[in-house]
Amino acid sequence: MNKSGYILGIDTSNYTTSLSLVDLMGNLVDDIRMMLPVELGNVGLRQSDALFHHIKNIPQASKPLMDNIKLKGELVAIAAATTPRPVKDSYMPVFMAAKSYGETIANILQIPFYEFSHQEGHIEAGIWSIDRKVNKEFMVLHISGGTTELLKVDKTNSGYNIEIAGGTSDLSAGQFIDRIGVKLGLPFPAGPTLEELALKWRGNSIEIPVSVKQTEVSFSGPETFLRRKINEIKSKEQIAYSVFSCIGSSLSKLIINGFNKYPLEDIIIVGGVAANSQIKSLIKGAKKLQNINIHFADSRYCSDNAVGIAILGLNNYLRRNKV
Repeated sequence: MNKSGYILGIDTSNYTTSLSLVDLMGNLVDDIRMMLPVELGNVGLRQSDALFHHIKNIPQASKPLMDNIKLKGELVAIAAATTPRPVKDSYMPVFMAAKSYGETIANILQIPFYEFSHQEGHIEAGIWSIDRKVNKEFMVLHISGGTTELLKVDKTNSGYNIEIAGGTSDLSAGQFIDRIGVKLGLPFPAGPTLEELALKWRGNSIEIPVSVKQTEVSFSGPETFLRRKINEIKSKEQIAYSVFSCIGSSLSKLIINGFNKYPLEDIIIVGGVAANSQIKSLIKGAKKLQNINIHFADSRYCSDNAVGIAILGLNNYLRRNKV
């Protein structure tokens, strides 16, 4: 059995084209991400437009990525995010780009092709980034541009069994951030620039009503409340700070209620919103969360990426081949 080689991971989410290479030791060789263009003032892309950009981006991203393995080894497997979640009938057109390119390359090279969900990729990237082994049930808080879900997770041989334990009843945390950010004239996705504004604020937070019932959180009410207040508030910095304060407080309550229902030991927090320093600080500082093992994914691997997909592919390849 060949002891050298690489696994290629591909993920084509709503707003990022991602390609990653890992070697058979689980080391990240390269990680290339290309953000999809969104016109200023818009709060997203149509699926057809996003798919078009992925089709254009993958060939551009693949050349520098594959240059790194010339004369060093060869591709032995390809893994792709082909669905949003690991459940029946989970589907979004954007993931067809990853599936189509990945499966075609695998067929041509006559190597294995492994399919996973985008959500499993987020979880695996988070676990890999903190170098943590998990062999039992644990909780995951997945907070991103399109998702706010509290998950009960159990690792399987090939990926994860995931049960939704709670989450948003309307807007995701990322949508709340983006809608307010775009309203303030910031580019989409608004998270990074809104955070820059928030870090400059030194005063009090606007008292935005927090809406959490059991394991269900709502951000539509806070968004509506803040939209009505925007013209009255002179400081964009205060608005930005208040958005993240509201989200941090809401998610802290959601986690507390989730662990009251499912008394597990650990929670891993993943997704683009998990990279926000203010939200991290609020969750870590919540008194009622002090007895829960909270693990934030490394901020570099919180946002959409193909690293977790590549690692899942590696795990499957090693299990099937005694390398």
